[in-house]
Amino acid sequence: MINDIKYGVSTWLWESPFNSQSIALFPKIKKMGYDLVEIPVEEPDLINGEVIKKALKDNGLQAVVCGAFGPTKDLTHKDTAVHQNCFNYIEKCFQLCNLWEVEFLAGPMYAAVGKARMLPEEERKREWGLAVSNVTKVCEMAQDHGVSIALEPLNRFESDMVNTAEDVMRFIADVNHNRAKVLLDGFHMTIEEGNIAEAIKTVGDKLIHVQVSENHRGIPGTGLTPWTDFAEGLKAIDYKGSIVIESFTPEIKELAGAVCIWKNLAKSQDEFASKGLDFLKRTFN
Repeated sequence: MINDIKYGVSTWLWESPFNSQSIALFPKIKKMGYDLVEIPVEEPDLINGEVIKKALKDNGLQAVVCGAFGPTKDLTHKDTAVHQNCFNYIEKCFQLCNLWEVEFLAGPMYAAVGKARMLPEEERKREWGLAVSNVTKVCEMAQDHGVSIALEPLNRFESDMVNTAEDVMRFIADVNHNRAKVLLDGFHMTIEEGNIAEAIKTVGDKLIHVQVSENHRGIPGTGLTPWTDFAEGLKAIDYKGSIVIESFTPEIKELAGAVCIWKNLAKSQDEFASKGLDFLKRTFN
């Protein structure tokens, strides 16, 4: 049994991009039994923060803020103007964190998602150093806002930089800032890690957020994820954060194409969320 776990679900399960009208999802999410909603901030200008704040309070939900880092928000880009665009975006995300009383911004902010190439060793070292330098700046921004960042390793098809728990800990060691923490996503872990429990122990008390789906992005409990190992790892480090279901609707074609979801993973997205939560509570409570 793991104490003090809160359960959440990403609004990506139903729609994209999140906007002020997305609060229509909140009553349903609360009724299903979730404690919090993970809000992916793709386009901050579509979001009226005060409207969302009121809706969270009205529905008794907490929030998690997750960043979306595409080619125009790439801290390893050769053009520093792209870095500045990313910094500006992250600043808006931090402001939403403060407004919604969220303690961290989550995501793979070290580089653009989908940046996976075979690079010469010198170029790889250069990009690593650039990412470390720019994420250090992000940590300083986070400190100014009184929040942290949760850095997420991605699988090899989505990143050539940070894929494993060991990678992210090496990256954090190079950043060397107390605002740099870790998010682990079970989907990526089933591709990259040799042992889920040991990966969780590797990050230890740096772990402040967990995302889950199945190895095929489907409903938790319907695939090959070693859930017993997952629970063992979280218990071993006395994890006190939240566990959030993150998957994606096949109905939004741009989003589905970006994450390679070519078919329905449940009879409905509501069924996905409801059955997934039931499974997580049986597994971790």
